[in-house]
Amino acid sequence: MKHHAITIAALTGKGAAVARNLRDYLSGEPGCRVEIISAREGEGLLKVPSIAGHVRQEFMNRDAFIFIGSLGICVRAIAPVIGDKRCDPAVVNCDENGLFVQPVLSGHRGGANDLALRLSRHLGAQPVVTTSSDVQGLWPLDILGRQEGWSAEPWGSRSMTFMMADYVNHARTALLLDVRDRVTEMLERTKPGFVDIYYDYRTIPFDSYALLLAVTHRRYEPPVPAVFYRPKVLCVGLGCEKNIDPPGFIDAFAAEFLQLGLSPLSIRSLGSIDLKAAEPAFVELSGKLQIPFRCFSAEDLSRVDGAPNPSETVMRKIGVPSVAEAASALLAGSSGWIAEKRKCAIPGAAAGSPRFFTMAVSLAAGAAREGLIAIVGAGPGDPELITLRGRRFLEKADLILYAGSLVPEKLTHAARPGALVRSSAGMALEEQLELMNRFYRSGRFVVRLHTGDPSIYGAIQEQMAWFEEHDMRYEIVPGVSSFQAAAAALHAEFTIPETVQTIILTRAAGRTPVPEKERLSELARSQSTMCIYLSAAIAASVQDELLRHYAPDTPVAVCYRLTWDDEHILRGELFRLAELVGMTGKSNTVLLVVGAALGARGKRSKLYDPAFAHGFRDSAGEAVRA
Repeated sequence: MKHHAITIAALTGKGAAVARNLRDYLSGEPGCRVEIISAREGEGLLKVPSIAGHVRQEFMNRDAFIFIGSLGICVRAIAPVIGDKRCDPAVVNCDENGLFVQPVLSGHRGGANDLALRLSRHLGAQPVVTTSSDVQGLWPLDILGRQEGWSAEPWGSRSMTFMMADYVNHARTALLLDVRDRVTEMLERTKPGFVDIYYDYRTIPFDSYALLLAVTHRRYEPPVPAVFYRPKVLCVGLGCEKNIDPPGFIDAFAAEFLQLGLSPLSIRSLGSIDLKAAEPAFVELSGKLQIPFRCFSAEDLSRVDGAPNPSETVMRKIGVPSVAEAASALLAGSSGWIAEKRKCAIPGAAAGSPRFFTMAVSLAAGAAREGLIAIVGAGPGDPELITLRGRRFLEKADLILYAGSLVPEKLTHAARPGALVRSSAGMALEEQLELMNRFYRSGRFVVRLHTGDPSIYGAIQEQMAWFEEHDMRYEIVPGVSSFQAAAAALHAEFTIPETVQTIILTRAAGRTPVPEKERLSELARSQSTMCIYLSAAIAASVQDELLRHYAPDTPVAVCYRLTWDDEHILRGELFRLAELVGMTGKSNTVLLVVGAALGARGKRSKLYDPAFAHGFRDSAGEAVRA
């Protein structure tokens, strides 16, 4: 949670130094205003007659208060004005030596716990967090998903407070996930042992559970206490007769939405044709729900293919076959509807008055729990050099299809029990696509694991084209490339001030040709740091081309299987490049690095030169306050 208005109370002269430190840290965030109050005079301090009096007067006008000093003074200052945890600001206390930081009030909703952890990291202090869910490492049910815009809706006979108590006391809990986003991925990854995950409400054996947590846009009536989390995933397209009655429309819209079994708390956006941009009923509904109302041109709406209920009447009047269905699809970024066009009327509207409207609902692209393909960069070989996101995807995948000739098999040891792990080394592209498609169409998660970073000689273009042609969702997870691993292994910075500022990633012309303008002899003119892939088998030709512009004694490195267990690196000079490659006896998974940057030392960067001013420091070496 971001705090925009923060008061720091410095209770002692020694605490003022800590207060200034925190002010400088917090005020560096855009839009954050920080004041320091004190009973003493001092640089940057707002002197007040009474700290307690000032805090009480401004209590509801600030997002957060930070007390530097005694916890008892902090508690006495805020006690008379503490109200409700749904609206109280965050309160944090820190001792005057900056050794301990403790959230005091509004730990979850007001963000005091997060603020205390941030301040602790900045000060090198010990955070003292006592909230039960935080101590146990459990999810904070009252603010779960807030960062993604979720709303929490308690259901049943028990209040949210009591359901949270049941949860932290490990009551058997069912977790229903009807959608997918970053938070649901976190929930799947961090599930406590007393929580079971379900993806279909109908399969939950409620007799086995005391509590239901449901991340869903749908309305259910479970037989146990529940907390419904409403993600913003519903995109609603609208059409109507001109000047329809706003109050009547809003009531009728709400009734229709509930009849569909959908929660209005999950509405993400409303849309229609631009002719309806000022339609009072639509504008009023947008304001009441506090969600955007977006209008599209007839040309945009006409581009939507496959609207299930086109209208000849609408086509004749405004020139498009669909408004509500087309608008919901454009809002969602996906041609699919969880509720096709419904023609509705305002109950009790006078005969002859405008009373008809249409609506359609689509699910935001990426929110459906359906098949997904992740093209993941495995890194150069060391399993510890895959990204955290890539590792998580390996752990949850239903199918891991990895480039076995290039990716170490032990990277796939992260696979969960029951996952299918296959090497693509002996498979044609068509076989790979058929296997991935089979898993995708059954709603499962596929990881296509490529070496290094998949965007660099990853051969993924034809796969992406096929996915797009067949309307399959995919994403790319970048990886550490072997050229970066080479720089680390060689203890080199590939860009040296005033010597070389360019890195070229390329390959030589072999069985696969390269454009004439990208031949090594042409690229060598710049004498940049050059990282040459897939070319060790023609090292003699590479050497000849490079020698046209690089000096014979230019440093080179022949890097075989960087970061693998059998990594082998030979260093030398360019005139011996072919000889060095021959000494390795290898022609695959070899990277050739050429340039003056290898092993260079002695050139100082301007970034940390005390005589060089930039946006964060002046030329005298003083920090520039944001």
